[in-house]
Amino acid sequence: MSANQSNRREFLKTSAVAAAVGGVPFWFPVRSAQAFNFKSSSERPIVGCIGTGDRWGIHRKDLGGLGRNTLKYGDCVAVCDVDADRAGRAREKVKDVQAKKGQSRDVAVYEDYRKILDRKDVEVVTIATPDQWHSKIAIEAMQAGKDVYCEKPLTLTIEEGKQIIKVLDQTQRVFQVGTQQRSEMGLLFLKAIALAQAGRIGKIKRVHCVIGTAPTGGPFEVLAESPKYLNWDMWLGQAPRTDYIERRCHFEFRWWYEYAGGKMTDWGVHHVDIAQWAIGMDHSGPTTVEGTAVHPCALNDGSPTVTNVYNTATNFRVNCMFPNGVEVVIMDKDEENKIDNGILFTGERGRFFVNRRRFSGKPVEELKDNPLPDDAITKLYKGKQPGDHMRNFMECVKTRELPISDVYTHHRSITTCHLANIAIRLNRKITWDPKTEMIVGDKETQQWQAREQRKGYEIEV
Repeated sequence: MSANQSNRREFLKTSAVAAAVGGVPFWFPVRSAQAFNFKSSSERPIVGCIGTGDRWGIHRKDLGGLGRNTLKYGDCVAVCDVDADRAGRAREKVKDVQAKKGQSRDVAVYEDYRKILDRKDVEVVTIATPDQWHSKIAIEAMQAGKDVYCEKPLTLTIEEGKQIIKVLDQTQRVFQVGTQQRSEMGLLFLKAIALAQAGRIGKIKRVHCVIGTAPTGGPFEVLAESPKYLNWDMWLGQAPRTDYIERRCHFEFRWWYEYAGGKMTDWGVHHVDIAQWAIGMDHSGPTTVEGTAVHPCALNDGSPTVTNVYNTATNFRVNCMFPNGVEVVIMDKDEENKIDNGILFTGERGRFFVNRRRFSGKPVEELKDNPLPDDAITKLYKGKQPGDHMRNFMECVKTRELPISDVYTHHRSITTCHLANIAIRLNRKITWDPKTEMIVGDKETQQWQAREQRKGYEIEV
């Protein structure tokens, strides 16, 4: 198959998906599909992969997740993980995938991510570590001259987002955040944004971001030592030193406030990101945030009082008012509308729903007879062809353009989620100034915009 035939086939496949979910023909510029084929070594950047666990794809029989997507467009020369078992398996998977493409290059294994950043040949790094490490590694990677693809949520605190933007502005690196709903999922979310911004439901009044409940767990066994293959102290990073509990580590880190923000930041940032984009607030933020939540253990001034159980919120409802008068509600489930995951847009003239499987409602049905403009999705996607989040990043590495999930808009979305967590942990209403990016009139709560970092793991900008 020729390159032109391949591009045509990819184009037809993407167009068919878009048409099937709403009867809207979307046409994409040919330059985007043909600009880079990523087949020749000169077009494939040299990559170092930092963090090789669940999100990277280590547990798939065939390499999956971020690892698979990275190797579609780049050549990996090094992997890094503080879990030596995962790092070793990642190396073998990368070597196997690259050998099948005729590449016999060696793949280095490191425990310390700084060894990858020190390599002059590495042009791009992917970051798929637990959340408490995202900002520090990303900042140091940019300072080392690397372009960055980092899994969401990008930050552990609001202050970290400001630090990343400061360094991004200084270094002018290309930085993509792993919020794939901006690119993939059958283009459903892009179509929802286009529909909302076209005014098909009139002025939007409210958006429900429903993200599901979070699990409870514990009490867990506290062990005297961590496994020999795991550098527990380095895994903790900026978080407080604590005895090893297996369920604090790897995938389940997200249910502990010490390392993450629970469901609010893990799933919330996906849907809040789409909501803020759709209502034109992706470069702004809420003015007030307040809500209620249920936590698995008691909190004292916002901090967990028990150390061997999950501690992030299991059930919650948070109301966020934006400067344009739109209310965004972040909730675990919407019993009234029988929704457990997805986004419900309500306007003066109707409403519609979208999630990763469904795009529905009367305004969606009306697209059959009153389609959106042919270039609606193209304009949202900055003139490029949607459908592949990693390809968008790698194309931007070549063109030095802003990728579709840029740090500036992601910082605004994750800030809303951080504010939601602060509100439910302290059980108080927050007034936020989206221009100064500061909590207003509450010095005690302002302190929660950052957190103390353990000595030796501070972020320096």
